[in-house]
Amino acid sequence: MYKLIYLYILKCKDGTYYTGVTNNLEKRIKEHNLGINKDAYTYSRRPVELMWHESFTNFNLAFEWETKIKKWSKKKKEALINNDYDALIKLSKKNFNKKE
Repeated sequence: MYKLIYLYILKCKDGTYYTGVTNNLEKRIKEHNLGINKDAYTYSRRPVELMWHESFTNFNLAFEWETKIKKWSKKKKEALINNDYDALIKLSKKNFNKKE
């Protein structure tokens, strides 16, 4: 049996997004909202709301995607959250062309 790991995006009180991974999604969201770690990004931005998540059986792949998504723009994260794959592709191409 495979253990699942969840990649998730939270919307913070200030309108920013936080991306993370966990093996217990419900517990982790509660921890964010309780403010257990005063040094955490979400501590001063509570409450947070789960906007999107995906489950993985491959830990390395989940962490790889977390790293990628953390670098995305707010618009690109919102396209993912809204399942707007056309916008996601356009934003990816736009960012790719900026680097050239």
